[in-house]
Amino acid sequence: MEKLNILFFVSFLLFLPLTIFSQKKSVDLIVQNGTVVTMDANRRVIENGAVAVDKDAIVAVGTAAEISQQFKAKQTIDATGKVIIPGLINTHTHLPMVLFRGIADDLDLQEWLTKFIFPAEAKNVTEDFVRVGTRLGLAEMIRGGTTTFCDMYYFEDAIADETFKAGVRGVLGETLIDFPAPDNKTFADAKIYAEKFVKKWQGNALITPAIAPHAPYTVSEEHLIEAKNLADKLDAPLVMHLAEAQSETDFVMKTKGMRSIAYVNKIGFLSERLIAAHVIQATDEELAILKKFNVGIAHNPQSNMKLAAGVAPVPQMLKMDLAVGLGTDGAASNNDLSLWEEMDTAAKLHKLISGDPKVLTAQQAFEMATIRGARALHLEKQIGSLETGKRADIVILDFDSLNQTPFYNVYSHLVYATKASDVRTVIINGKIVMRDKRLLTLDENAIKKDANAYRQKIINSLSK
Repeated sequence: MEKLNILFFVSFLLFLPLTIFSQKKSVDLIVQNGTVVTMDANRRVIENGAVAVDKDAIVAVGTAAEISQQFKAKQTIDATGKVIIPGLINTHTHLPMVLFRGIADDLDLQEWLTKFIFPAEAKNVTEDFVRVGTRLGLAEMIRGGTTTFCDMYYFEDAIADETFKAGVRGVLGETLIDFPAPDNKTFADAKIYAEKFVKKWQGNALITPAIAPHAPYTVSEEHLIEAKNLADKLDAPLVMHLAEAQSETDFVMKTKGMRSIAYVNKIGFLSERLIAAHVIQATDEELAILKKFNVGIAHNPQSNMKLAAGVAPVPQMLKMDLAVGLGTDGAASNNDLSLWEEMDTAAKLHKLISGDPKVLTAQQAFEMATIRGARALHLEKQIGSLETGKRADIVILDFDSLNQTPFYNVYSHLVYATKASDVRTVIINGKIVMRDKRLLTLDENAIKKDANAYRQKIINSLSK
């Protein structure tokens, strides 16, 4: 009997470590059984994969079997037959301008700006306008799988407030410009507003506040330097339109005797804080300058095409490994906020212009909407891929729609076949903001009602 007790005790001791180590770790959420497109350094695509999330972070990525062995979740989402991707990153928007969607089309950039957009903004843009437009834009972006966006507009504090309440991630820049704006009538006033705005939101889990001098043709040299110094002082990003059209190049050449990128380099404006939108007018030498300073670039193919502003040298940017992402621009010049359309357009536009169908692949286009877009916003350590330690920004896509059938190659389908309507569920910072196509943080009916109320106000203002 004593021998049996000893054997039992020894067996118990041998078994004890197994029971300890076999205990599963508890997490908040597991998304499982889908095809996981990680966009990590090895570009792993995991069939029947899973992502484990605790609080706001990804704690593990692997096969569904591996994750189920290690973790148990308070909540699970079954993604069988679906594709799990990092949240998309829109690197350039003017979000409230969704309320100007379609008021002025088929015009060149300067006519569009000076005869329609600037006057419409002067007559209509208030804080309430900005809030209504922001909610509309946020709802559209969530429905399209965009989890992070980079914005520059007026009343940016209100945009930050609405963005945070909706649970969306944003790099948000208060616009500084050399003429009276809707929120600040002087550059000095705008600087004061911008500094308060940045200090208020710095350290927020979702909002990265930024300083946004509009462009080299709308902000003086003195004021560009002031904006740069303010960003340095506050340790904040800089957002600006740069080299966006021939008209800008002509203006800067006439007033400064050099092209835009050379000019901002000469005055000491460039730094790794900068996120530059468009960058159409750029030579190889100028791209090398941007690379030297690790400037992020936002490529906006549809807006550039619609305004006939030109074609950015994106294949060369990729060849030089610049941090270039995709942006929609404002919906007044696009006219939507779908990164799926931007991916598709970017890949095809550069094939056409170069005459080389291999010049920008589907995988490269998807990279620009995810991990390379994160680099453009200087946030690649936090977002852009599904990796342990990164923020849990995750999108689940239906892959059984007619436009997805039959399925062969995941990158081909993501870029050339997927539509915003294929987005099923969106998770931002570990929080589900849309589940099974139902918005959870925004009231879609109220948003439409408020937006349509502004329609008549805008029509009336343009007829005066």
